[in-house]
Amino acid sequence: MGGAAVDQGKGRVRARTIRVAVLYIALTLAAAVVLFPFFWMIVTALKMPGHAFDPEILPRPPTLDNFKKVFTEYGFVRYFMNSGIVAVSSGVFATLFAALAAYAFVFKKFRGRDKIFAVIIASMMVPGLMYVVPQFAIVKKLGWMNTYRAMVVPHLANAFGLFLLRQYMVTIPRSLIDAAKIDGASDFQVFGYIVVPLTLPVIATLFLLTFQFHWSNFLWQLIVANRESLYTVPVGLAMFKQQHEQLYTLKMAASAISIIPISVIFVFAQKYFIEGVTRGAVKG
Repeated sequence: MGGAAVDQGKGRVRARTIRVAVLYIALTLAAAVVLFPFFWMIVTALKMPGHAFDPEILPRPPTLDNFKKVFTEYGFVRYFMNSGIVAVSSGVFATLFAALAAYAFVFKKFRGRDKIFAVIIASMMVPGLMYVVPQFAIVKKLGWMNTYRAMVVPHLANAFGLFLLRQYMVTIPRSLIDAAKIDGASDFQVFGYIVVPLTLPVIATLFLLTFQFHWSNFLWQLIVANRESLYTVPVGLAMFKQQHEQLYTLKMAASAISIIPISVIFVFAQKYFIEGVTRGAVKG
């Protein structure tokens, strides 16, 4: 009896080990399939011009000339600067406005609060492309065409950000807010010293999502900024590909450069991103 039980235990361990091994192999293969286009992009960008379709897996010798040319000869330094200005300013102000609005909807009482919040949430069901025409008409009427304001201001109202922060702020104990008010703290002090530190992972998550959206936004930036000096990275990359159809190594270098900021930010901030999404999902 004892030997049979031991054999059964060993069998279950072997079966569990096999399942785990199969799972890891499947995940590794899936990751290889997903990452292969990025690998091919980097490899092609490191090849000499005219050798983009050589059958070799790794370039011999690798060269960084394609990256240098993209920056020095084709204006991508300016495109990066424009994208940085738009993405950072949009992320900061959209996150700030969403946090302030969420604080008001959670901790302040005013007439029609719940109905207004319901209308804002309902607006999330409207496809984003539906807003393009009225936003363009407003921007043109204000005379903002070909300015940073046109690229940033129309997207500072973030219904999803308001929803995400509001759903977490409702979990903050009201006793903390009441105690701070009794001690004489103003709303801005309560917001800055209590609410923001407690919701920092969610705020960081919202900033990262907003930054990523505006860094990769192509359509709106193309519509409102048709001067090359205001091109962002996606627009500049599209124009570059159109004008230099046969320069495959340069196009791959430009494409690789365009994803570097998002990759770096995610690598260094993935802890806050995962924590913020988890908190919003579990406590929301």
